[in-house]
Amino acid sequence: MWNSAENVFSRSASFREEGEEEEALRWAALERLPTYARVRRGIFRNMVGDSKEVDVSELELTDQRLLLERLVKSAEDDPEQFFDRMRKRIEAVDLKFPKIEVRFQNLTVESFVHVGSRALPTIPNFIFNMAEAFLRQLRMYQGRRSKLTILDDCSGIVRPSRLTLLLGPPSSGKTTLLLALAGRLGTHLQMSGEVTYNGHGLKEFVPPRTSAYVSQQDWHVAEMTVRETLEFAGRCQGVGSKYDMLVELARREKNAGIKPDEDLDIFMKSLALGGNKTSLVVEYIMKILGLDLCADTLVGDEMLKGISGGQKKRLTTGELLVGPARVLFMDEISNGLDSSTTYQIIKYLRHSTCALDGTTVISLLQPAPETYQLFDDVILLCEGQIVYQGPREEALDFFAFMGFKCPERKNVADFLQEVLSKKDQQQYWSLPFQPYRYITPGKFSEAFRSYQTGKNLYEELSIPFDKRYSHPAALSTSRYGVKKNELLKTNFNWQMLLMKRNSFIYVFKFIQLFIVALITMSVFMRTVLHHNTIDDGGLYLGALYFSMVIILFNGFTEVSMLVAKLPVLYKHRDLHFYPTWAYTLPSWLLSIPTSLYESGFWVAISYYVIGYDPNLIRFLRQFLLYFCLHQMSIALFRVIGSLGRNMIVANTFGSFAMLVIMALGGYIISR
Repeated sequence: MWNSAENVFSRSASFREEGEEEEALRWAALERLPTYARVRRGIFRNMVGDSKEVDVSELELTDQRLLLERLVKSAEDDPEQFFDRMRKRIEAVDLKFPKIEVRFQNLTVESFVHVGSRALPTIPNFIFNMAEAFLRQLRMYQGRRSKLTILDDCSGIVRPSRLTLLLGPPSSGKTTLLLALAGRLGTHLQMSGEVTYNGHGLKEFVPPRTSAYVSQQDWHVAEMTVRETLEFAGRCQGVGSKYDMLVELARREKNAGIKPDEDLDIFMKSLALGGNKTSLVVEYIMKILGLDLCADTLVGDEMLKGISGGQKKRLTTGELLVGPARVLFMDEISNGLDSSTTYQIIKYLRHSTCALDGTTVISLLQPAPETYQLFDDVILLCEGQIVYQGPREEALDFFAFMGFKCPERKNVADFLQEVLSKKDQQQYWSLPFQPYRYITPGKFSEAFRSYQTGKNLYEELSIPFDKRYSHPAALSTSRYGVKKNELLKTNFNWQMLLMKRNSFIYVFKFIQLFIVALITMSVFMRTVLHHNTIDDGGLYLGALYFSMVIILFNGFTEVSMLVAKLPVLYKHRDLHFYPTWAYTLPSWLLSIPTSLYESGFWVAISYYVIGYDPNLIRFLRQFLLYFCLHQMSIALFRVIGSLGRNMIVANTFGSFAMLVIMALGGYIISR
């Protein structure tokens, strides 16, 4: 028995040695591949434990989920372990992540607005505003408008590798500050001061490609699933400098003879590959944000059942997390989320920011105590002025210095906002021998400049950032993430998908046209119509006119379809997902088959039955005329939809355009 047991143990040991030898041979074969091929292949171990060489872009969905289970299962409880593994691999070959330090000095944002009854959205006010705007362009009349200061002389530093919380009551200017730092302020706002990334002004690079602003509004295409939305965002944004970093990492590991972790190697290679190879990254982001349960559910809207409001908020965040942006500005990402989900998302962002040397600013209205503890720095904003900026631990010391003490069981985030309120400030006064007087945000701001933390901040701001320490790959100088032909192809596939999802509309239009064509055919039968007198010619002209009106009216559905997508298109434009022509060109190309079969179907049914000239050339001429008319109709209503930007306004203008064309088309009112 012992001899047999020894034989069994010796056989299992020999099998283990053979497996290790095979694995070593696979890694050796992988190392001999050219760099381009090596960064696209990895060693994958299945559930049984057998390993094989795979193409990272061709991993099946089950294999992707198995890989993520091994990588992220423990990360759900503590993401720090996962990011530490990634950072240790980078540091083992002395490679550094690009860091970005954002500075803003003397930042002031102002707007000129109407007040009182002049600000009401009435028709006379609209006409007066348009006239005033025109005269201002000619510099003839400036108008009577009041100046509104949104941000007042704000200065500060957002440091890399530290998670920063932006706190402040509503209407304090948090959104405006984030938009100013992201370089996305509207033209109607006047900004003075300076915003720099690593010492470079906003005009020296492309801010929307370097930083990402997560809006409060959740604009998504209702007919797409969660997975498709994230896939599309990943393909449009590209990978930035991740691919070059991966190539350098593979080269240094090969020279140093370092064998990386198999699962981590496949994950990082998938992270750095662009094009259509973003599925593993999308699966990872969905798992982190808790969207894997609704991955194949439509996003939905008011008319289409879809995911919940909290899931839409997480999807808005995930759209930009799949991209390569090194700076994240997140505006009220906790709206509609419970405290537990918010805590998990902030925890993930904290560890990713610290481990990958990112720069993240998150504005929250009322964070829970455990969520507040995750932040490294705090920026406290009130009435457009920065009251405090610095380490989270020193915030209470500053207010104690000012005479206000936070109660023991009080949420610190709530205290920081209430102590600035005129109604709630007195209850926190802690100096019994001095009478209480209301301290305005302006006085708090002045006191902070003389406080030690404020002094250190302004001393650091007085020394310009040395541009020599800026990583060459930190700031993006390209307007778009991938090549333009790839963006065109991605947009074409996207709009093909939307056409399939909206197939009911096109089928309904086709059936509607078929029924009207049968009615038209029966009304204008050739057995009834003659061509002997001018009155008979009028009947043929009436048949032509009715056909043209029906085909023109058939393009009216473009108004509502475009207006529903406009907010998403403007969001993609502002984030530099793709240029405008990359959306417009596929949209026009895909409308050609629709025009061909609708106009061709109408002419084929009605032409010979009505009794037009049987000459084939005349038949083809009418078909070409109706095709061009249908294309003009689609283009006209798309223009009206893009100008109206609102369903009610666009439908009103569209109906008016139909009325004008019908009245002045030369039939109802003769020329």
